[in-house]
Amino acid sequence: MLNFIIRRSGISVLTLFFISFVIFMLLALAPGDPTASLPLSIPAEVKAQIRESLGLGQNPLVRFVKWFYAFFWVEPMYTIEQLTGLNTYGDQQRIISFQSRSPVMDIVWQRIPQTLWVVGLGYVVGTLIALPIGIISAYRQYSWFDQLGTFISMVGFSVPTFFTGVLLIVIFSVNLGWFPSIYDTTLVVDSWANFVKQAKQMVLPVSVLALYNAAQISRFMRASMLDNLNQDYVRTARAKGLGEKAVVLVHVLRNSMIPVVTVIALGVPQVFGGAIITEQVFKVNGLGQLLITAIQANDIPMVQTLTVIFAVLIILFNLIADVLYGVLDPRIRYD
Repeated sequence: MLNFIIRRSGISVLTLFFISFVIFMLLALAPGDPTASLPLSIPAEVKAQIRESLGLGQNPLVRFVKWFYAFFWVEPMYTIEQLTGLNTYGDQQRIISFQSRSPVMDIVWQRIPQTLWVVGLGYVVGTLIALPIGIISAYRQYSWFDQLGTFISMVGFSVPTFFTGVLLIVIFSVNLGWFPSIYDTTLVVDSWANFVKQAKQMVLPVSVLALYNAAQISRFMRASMLDNLNQDYVRTARAKGLGEKAVVLVHVLRNSMIPVVTVIALGVPQVFGGAIITEQVFKVNGLGQLLITAIQANDIPMVQTLTVIFAVLIILFNLIADVLYGVLDPRIRYD
């Protein structure tokens, strides 16, 4: 297992370097100018000086090397210095946003709590709902529960989140007035009243994301359970006198989780990426909204950093899913 992790880590580093290079070049060669949003009264010479100050006059390869070094070395060293107090950072150049002229990672760290609270909780709730629904639907195939679960899953997966979000806002916010329609990111939870407000404003966006995630994961869980319920080892376990609960929840469930783990693991990066559409609907000031704002402002360092962060998370959780395969199924060996 250790040799497999080391080998996959080496491949992941090369993959990450290639992805970073491709993303950077696509952004560098794409049409758009950070100075395009400046007033028309500013002379062209001043705009050219601004471009030079942003480093846009340098060769794209030089800019990529500087960004790559800053992202994978300077920023981690700065974070270590902030956490431990050790002098690991020095006075090196960090990645600076074109739009705010402040360090990109400082902005990212500010937005992560909002994304984790809303999008992360929505993913956790959706997963916890989806797993038992998929298990029961498979065990009681074609029952009323299975039919109802299939219908809700199809609706949740096929209806876009922006429609579900607006529908919930109209029903529960506009007509009934139970929950707020806009997420207040400035709310500080320092009392019971503010805690209640925080919980109420999280209900609608979390519900939208939980419905979408539960619809997808429950279908995978159901299909995997049905595939394993008809295997020979299940009939053998029953013939040996094992209880039905042990057969389903120990033997069948463990083998059925192998493909589901991939779906769950690869969905985790979406938490940090943020459900962009849902964050826009409910005005959640998270990473997804930050990415949209950066794209609109041609903030290349911010877009580059966020997209590579998502790529890092996807590669990391791919590796975690592969390792969990061996934990869930002893037949899988990587040596």
